[in-house]
Amino acid sequence: MQHYNYQDTFRALYEKAHGLYDQGNRNEESYFDESERAVISSNGWRVQDFFDYAEDAVLDRAPSYEIAQSIEQVRREYYLHIQKSHPSPNRISSADLPAKTEAIDGITWLPRILPKARGKLLGELSDEIMYCCGGDRNFLTTHDIHPAEFLRVVWANLDDDKGIVEFVKRRSSESAQTAV
Repeated sequence: MQHYNYQDTFRALYEKAHGLYDQGNRNEESYFDESERAVISSNGWRVQDFFDYAEDAVLDRAPSYEIAQSIEQVRREYYLHIQKSHPSPNRISSADLPAKTEAIDGITWLPRILPKARGKLLGELSDEIMYCCGGDRNFLTTHDIHPAEFLRVVWANLDDDKGIVEFVKRRSSESAQTAV
């Protein structure tokens, strides 16, 4: 495994997936060979994430490469340093997620993005779930929170929803004041 140049490796994999999707290839299973899959796995990443980033970048022009890379950097750090390169056997399915309309303290989508962010950190998202999907991006943009920053806040408050809620409220309030 490369550590010093892992971002270059990530970029090459990202660009490959983006190019294949842009050319019309919708079969993510064909995107990477065995050695590339080994690199992806050894960094705590998923083939599905590269496909999802490519799909959304082509269709929605978001998230940017920089956002995708920063999200996967947080995941990699958690995987290597907290999980000690041991993947979680647990999976979160879309049926496990709260409804899109649910709210905590009046903040819609927060109950949904919380388990997604935890699942992203822990590597527990099933393939049908994307952290930083369009709904997540809308939530994060509305509250002026970078997707990787939100992952770090969740990491720091892994078992403390209240700390995360307070962060979102504070950031929303700061954003509203700056906009005036």
